[in-house]
Formats: sequence, C-alpha cells, structure tokens
Amino acid sequence: MQMQNNLREMLKKRGLWQDAIYRFSKNKLAVFGLLVSVILIFITLFAPMVAPYPFDKQDYSVIGEGPSATHWMGTDLLGRDLLSRIIYGGRISISIGLLVQVTALLIGLPLGAIAGYYGGVIDWVVTRLIDFFMAFPSLLLAILIMVALGPGYSNVLFAMAVVTWPPICRLVRGQFLSLRERDYVLAARSIGSKEGRLIFKHILPNSIAPVIVAITFGIPAAIFREAGLSFLGIGIVPPTPSWGQMVGEYYLAIQAFWHLPVFPALTLGFAILAFTFVGDGLQDALSPKGAD
Repeated sequence: MQMQNNLREMLKKRGLWQDAIYRFSKNKLAVFGLLVSVILIFITLFAPMVAPYPFDKQDYSVIGEGPSATHWMGTDLLGRDLLSRIIYGGRISISIGLLVQVTALLIGLPLGAIAGYYGGVIDWVVTRLIDFFMAFPSLLLAILIMVALGPGYSNVLFAMAVVTWPPICRLVRGQFLSLRERDYVLAARSIGSKEGRLIFKHILPNSIAPVIVAITFGIPAAIFREAGLSFLGIGIVPPTPSWGQMVGEYYLAIQAFWHLPVFPALTLGFAILAFTFVGDGLQDALSPKGAD
C-alpha cells in the first residue's frame, strides 16, 4: 500500500515531458519503431561504411542473380548489389522525409502562430492561402510541380514541402486561436506581459505537443509520397537509387527477378511502419487521455 502511494506521488511530481517519456517507454510498439527508425537513420547516414559495395559498381558476371552469400539481396540487371543500393536509397527516402518536415515546420509554425495570435486580416490571408493549397490532393499537386520543374532531389524536396506545410500551419493556427483565450494567457496579459513573452512563454510551449505528433506522422507520409513520385519516374533520377524508384524500375520483371522489386518494397514498408509506430506512441504519450 505504501509503495502504491509512493508511486502515485512520483507520477504527480513528473512534468509533462517526463510523464510523456514514461508513457512512451511503456509502449512496446513505439519503442520498437523508435529503435528501428534510429537504426535505419544510422545505416543510411553512414552508408559508405555500411554498404558492402558502391551503389553504382557493376559486375557483369552476376547480372540478375538472386540472394547469395556474396550478394545478400542479389544483384540487379546491371550487376549492381541490391543491398548496397537499398542502403544508399534510404539516404534519399529518409532524408527527404526528415527535411520535408523541417521545412514545413519552418514555414507553417511562424505563419500559423501569427495568424492564430493576431487574427484579423492576417488570419484571413493565411487561411485563404492554406485553403488554396489544401484544395488539391497532396500527391496530385506534388506530381504537377514535378512535371513543371522536372525530376531531381531538390525539386522533390521543394514539391513535398509545398504540400506539407499547410496542414502544419492550420494545426498551429488552431492551437493559438484556442490557447490565446485561456485564463492563464488573459491573466498574463492583464499584468502587462509583452506579446513576445505571451507567445513564447505561455502559448507556444502548450501548443507544441500536437505539432510534434503531426511532424512524426508526416515523416512516413513524405517517404511514401517520394516513393510514389520516384515510382512514376518523376522523382529521383537514376543511377541515384531510392526505394520507390527501385520498385518502379523492376516491378514488371517480378516473375523472372522477384528479388528486385520485393526487397526495396519490403524495406519501404518496414520504414514507414516503424515511423508510424513512433507517431502512434507519441500521440498516446502526449495525449491527456493517455495519462496513467
């Protein structure tokens, strides 16, 4: 009984983030997803040291071979090691997933905060801008941008950022609209707190949790969109590999060379699933309904 009371007291003394970390650590799928995500990021970040071969090295004596002791995932139709290309392809897919969310945050957070806090004409302009971009299906808009700009890493990053910032901006705007009328903000304003202090001390810290969750869910979404663009041939330009491009390049040859589309597709699905598990875990950990 005394131990239970002590445990309750400890839980009460925990802050928001300590409590969220505790709940997140109790979610086995979330912890597994985080572990897999960190491993994937580490492997792709140090691809030159991890990959057994350069991604563009050709060996015409092993063209189209299946998995073997020398080439664990086989080789493609140009004699290149498939495992090495998947590792290097992860650099493209995962980096786009992460950089797109950073770019969306840099654009959406300040715009949403300004619109939600000040309201009026500024809010009207930002809201109409959000509505304009969100009127188009995100993947379709990204395809249109890529058709206009042409394939390439920087163009994919730009197209993905264009379709990703409006939801972040709308979320931040809604949080600021709600929190600016809370009693503690009104009390701080009544005693003469400056706008900068109100925004950065009272409103922004209390609105950041759902933004973190949205960004985490946005990473697998961005990876999937990049894979879709590359699958269609308007994303990453060969010979630079990406998971979606590798699936799109060889899916028609699946009956003769099953390993060529299957292994990149499995890696893509596994990465998306891992980041989704992290997002689910953060959502539960940062939600008041998930409290112990």
